[in-house]
Amino acid sequence: MIDAIQRFFNETLAQQDGANSPAPSLELATAALLFEVARADYHLDDSEVALLRELLQRRFALADADLDELMRLAREEADSAVDHYQFVSLIKAHFDYAQRCELVRMMWRLSLADGEQHHLQEHRIR
Repeated sequence: MIDAIQRFFNETLAQQDGANSPAPSLELATAALLFEVARADYHLDDSEVALLRELLQRRFALADADLDELMRLAREEADSAVDHYQFVSLIKAHFDYAQRCELVRMMWRLSLADGEQHHLQEHRIR
């Protein structure tokens, strides 16, 4: 009886963990990190959004509809993420050193897109 109860709770918790935290794609992880940099100063400027779209389009060569969906999902992921470990670990596992350097350059371009250097955006990048 106790084994049956324990098995029920283990199965239920395993299902909930899988349903609530699907692994993000590499594209989504990249977009979410870039989105976090753009909004780190608590002001999401139109120039930042336009540059974010351009950077993601250039990096992943997406159709407009797919790019719109990626932007929407990145915003949701950034809004709901408690930390950025899931994004950073995925990028670290799949990007080589040169690709990671390129991502950091993209972050700096994005942080300076509104013409201001903000310490919170710098902190997010570092």
